[in-house]
Amino acid sequence: MLRSKGTYRIALLIPLCGAAGLWAPSCISSAQVAVEELNRANGIDGRKVQLIMIDAAMEASISIEETVNDLIETDSIDAIVGMHISSIRQRLSKIVRQRIPYIYTPLYEGGEKTDGLFAIGETPDEQLGPSIQHLQNEYRPRSWALIGNDYVWPRTSHNYAKAKLREMSVGLAYEKYLPFGLKNMSRFVEEIARSGAEAVLISLIGQDAVAFNRAFGKAKLHDRMVRLSCALDENGLLGCGAKNTLRMFAASSYFGGLPTDANAAFKEKYYRVHGDQAPVLNTLGQSTYEGVHFLAGLMQRHAKVWREHSVSDALPVIHRSGRKLSFSDKSDRAPIYLARADGLKFEFIKVL
Repeated sequence: MLRSKGTYRIALLIPLCGAAGLWAPSCISSAQVAVEELNRANGIDGRKVQLIMIDAAMEASISIEETVNDLIETDSIDAIVGMHISSIRQRLSKIVRQRIPYIYTPLYEGGEKTDGLFAIGETPDEQLGPSIQHLQNEYRPRSWALIGNDYVWPRTSHNYAKAKLREMSVGLAYEKYLPFGLKNMSRFVEEIARSGAEAVLISLIGQDAVAFNRAFGKAKLHDRMVRLSCALDENGLLGCGAKNTLRMFAASSYFGGLPTDANAAFKEKYYRVHGDQAPVLNTLGQSTYEGVHFLAGLMQRHAKVWREHSVSDALPVIHRSGRKLSFSDKSDRAPIYLARADGLKFEFIKVL
């Protein structure tokens, strides 16, 4: 039974506007499923769980640091589950300072060691390395173009990609980092066309990726180049339009159509809570579901010691996931899948 000593309040930090805003409905809906499951049982710490939505977009008008600090100072939140870009995480890690648990859920560049902050998403060595290797073996592109937004995840991922290309003796034809919110991508598509690249790694996020892929499709560059993204989800695919997704590949630890027992169980709960018209299932939404459950598992077993740990010295946390039936530690990571865009859905190719 839930004890009546107030609610356990989780600040759900997600982008509600800007380039990454198209992910918000899936992220909110997935986190709500986890909350519903927890509240049917013992909640967290015997308290009913409540979500507090906070806009964590780069483009948001409020100061995320001030907002989060005020909420912590006034005991208005008990924990953070964040699905936002890495530069926001880096800023907040200096503010939160182990006062409350901070679960960071999406794929990211790796290397997070801040105590009390648990980054649970996949990293370039898990996701990007094997997918570049597969496309190189399959299509033999002589050189690659790299394009991404100008912040830490694309830059770190591309440094990893460049090392991988050097290792395979493959050329780098183009590299560019763009500010958020550019509507017209035709110039960059033309530059890539002139570069002679035969494959493109796209590390643009959300609406920026949609704008780029529409321009790419319009220029019919898919006739001579393959595309790879580690952040393309089902929302992005819908935004691009079927004719603009030819020869486009995505690497991820979760897709809405994964034919696994864990995903079948997750989907059943998701549509039971939200109905058939629910926002599409995607990797970023699944990550908030997993993040809320990771937090519950962390507090159930490690409520006294979480402050002295991070993802780099992982505590065994048993938690639900849409990716695997249960998770306990780092050695139990979810597999990474490579999929190919097939119209407006993903067709699975292989486990990487």
